Amino acid sequence: MNTEQATAADGFAYTLTRTLDAPVEQVWRAWTTPERYARWAGAAAGSVEMDVRPGGAWKATMLTPDGGRFPLTGSYLEVAENRRLVVGMDVPGRPEPATMAVDLDERDGRRTQIVLHQTCDTAAERDMAEQGSTMLLDGLGAFLIAQAGS
Repeated sequence: MNTEQATAADGFAYTLTRTLDAPVEQVWRAWTTPERYARWAGAAAGSVEMDVRPGGAWKATMLTPDGGRFPLTGSYLEVAENRRLVVGMDVPGRPEPATMAVDLDERDGRRTQIVLHQTCDTAAERDMAEQGSTMLLDGLGAFLIAQAGS
C-alpha cells in the first residue's frame, strides 16, 4: 500500500507523503469515522469521539506499545471532505493548539496520495511528532490493505 514515502524537514516542521492503494473516499472514512480510526491509529476501543466539521471537537485515548494510555483532545480547524483535514491538538501549557494538516489527492480513482504536514515549536517536538505521524501512516496503510482483502 505504501508505494512511496518522502520526508522533508524545514526548521521545526515536517511533511510526510505517501501514496496508498485505496480510493480517496476510503482513506477519508478511515480518518474521520471513530470506529475505523480507532482500529488503525492505536486508540483504545470506544475512546474516539469525532465531530468532523470546522470547530468540532475530537478526542481519543491512544495506547502505547508498553500498555500506557495517552489521552488526546482537539478540534477540527478546516474540513474539506475527501480533500483536506486540518486538526488542532491541545498541548498542556501551550495557549494555541498544535496543528496538523492532512491533504488527500485522488490518483486514477484507485490510489490516494496523502500529505501530512505539521509545524512544531522545537526540534525534539518535531522529531517525536514525526515519529508518531509515521506510525499513524503505517497503521493506516495496514488497515487499508486489510480492508481491501475483506
